[in-house]
Amino acid sequence: MARPRDFDEADVLDRAMMVFWRHGYDGASFSELTKAMGLNSPSIYVAFGSKRGLFDAVLERYRARRAPHREAVLAANTAREVAERFLFGAIDWLVDPNEPRGCFTFQAGLSAGVNNDDVPQTLSNHRQRTRELLAQILAQAQARGDLPPSADPQQLAKFLFAVFSGMAMQAADGLSKADLRATAELALAAWPSSPLEEAATAEGRAA
Repeated sequence: MARPRDFDEADVLDRAMMVFWRHGYDGASFSELTKAMGLNSPSIYVAFGSKRGLFDAVLERYRARRAPHREAVLAANTAREVAERFLFGAIDWLVDPNEPRGCFTFQAGLSAGVNNDDVPQTLSNHRQRTRELLAQILAQAQARGDLPPSADPQQLAKFLFAVFSGMAMQAADGLSKADLRATAELALAAWPSSPLEEAATAEGRAA
């Protein structure tokens, strides 16, 4: 039987996350990780198997921390609301003063040597899952008549993620929350109009 862990896993993973986020995978030394986590090397190896095992656990922890944002997007009633919640909802944590600015899934993989080239790929796969989820939600909205038939849910998902990616990098560079919101508003000005909304407006005018 495995020994019960004598530490708060979420807490130590959050501490390790800050190190990986600030220094990247290769730049995060084990001494920095042990110091931040308050654990010795043997305890980390027993709990997570390796530095890579620790990183994978941190990535899952990061995903769990972003769950409220993901759930808010999933609960949106219209395609436009999906876009708004995805972009504007992300801004709050892109500039969260309690975390490094930007997005962990971009910054933690910027520094990875030839022996760890699977780290950027793992993070890329994580981002791809987000794009696929957006495309699925938008395809469902189109099936409800909330996007015009000419719209391409896959391309709209890529567009939203491209805007988010740019905002994440700008947030890391210190751009203000107000500037990020302005960026999101400009991007959404190009969002396709909803046939359902247009039909409702036409009915209202006719009445």
